Amino acid sequence: MSVRCRVPTPPIFMENRDLAVPAWPDYELIDSGDNRKLERFGSFTVIRPETQAIWGPRRAAAWADAHGEFRFSGAKGSWKRTGSVLPDTWQLSWNDVRFSVRLGSFKHLGVFPEQAANWEWLRSRVGKMDQPKVLNLFGYTGIASIVAARAGAEVTHVDASKQSNAWAKENAKASDLDPRAVRFLDDDALKFVLREGRRGVRYDGIILDPPAFGRGPDGEVWRIEEHLPRLLQEAAKIFSDRPGAFFLLNGYAAGYSATSFRQAVDDVFPNRDGEYGELLIPESFPGRSVPSGIFVRF
Repeated sequence: MSVRCRVPTPPIFMENRDLAVPAWPDYELIDSGDNRKLERFGSFTVIRPETQAIWGPRRAAAWADAHGEFRFSGAKGSWKRTGSVLPDTWQLSWNDVRFSVRLGSFKHLGVFPEQAANWEWLRSRVGKMDQPKVLNLFGYTGIASIVAARAGAEVTHVDASKQSNAWAKENAKASDLDPRAVRFLDDDALKFVLREGRRGVRYDGIILDPPAFGRGPDGEVWRIEEHLPRLLQEAAKIFSDRPGAFFLLNGYAAGYSATSFRQAVDDVFPNRDGEYGELLIPESFPGRSVPSGIFVRF
């Protein structure tokens, strides 16, 4: 008689929780559909591509009033103004953080509105600690860094793009942030983490927002499917054991599910109490949301 051995299932400490990110004074998702979304950033409404919006729009009249649209022509895209009102750059704010958005050669404006859910969480976690050291990798235009710094953290902000870091510094200045509160570094994320590990440096908070593909300042190639597991392993080595220490992994358009990210994190940070799921932006007309990112945090 054969006996089947039952492999014990390890306890799951991560709660699967999708977060709906409501509109805030300077941002609103007005409508979506036909692979596009209509959004308000401050005083201006724009149309951007959105592959998740495979349904039809519901507020047709609102689209006609948009100030501009990002359109693709072949593999390239550009912004098309519907009049002379839409500027190249303008200021927005989220609570006490001020930052600029800009029209460029990509559909992105310099802010990912769904991250407001993570900004609230970061502010809360930092506020529960005494001057925690926070590392923000792939820091982009610095909004998360500024949120953490204003809450009382000592922040190291790392991004391979000098242009993004210059933008982040401008946002920090616009937010009246003490210049000593954030250290901005042009560096490759993995190389930086490896050096910090050799130096014995530890961080009480680590924020990771990796792209699917990117290049470092010296031509280093980043591919999320190849390099994220290694980066997580090395990040675990510089993560402090201080009570209240926190970790956030965010993903955008990487083609992975929140479960994939959660299991990758659990591989190097086992048995952590936290949560993971999708970041959803609801339309201002109730009933629908645009999936805009995935997250794991503890």
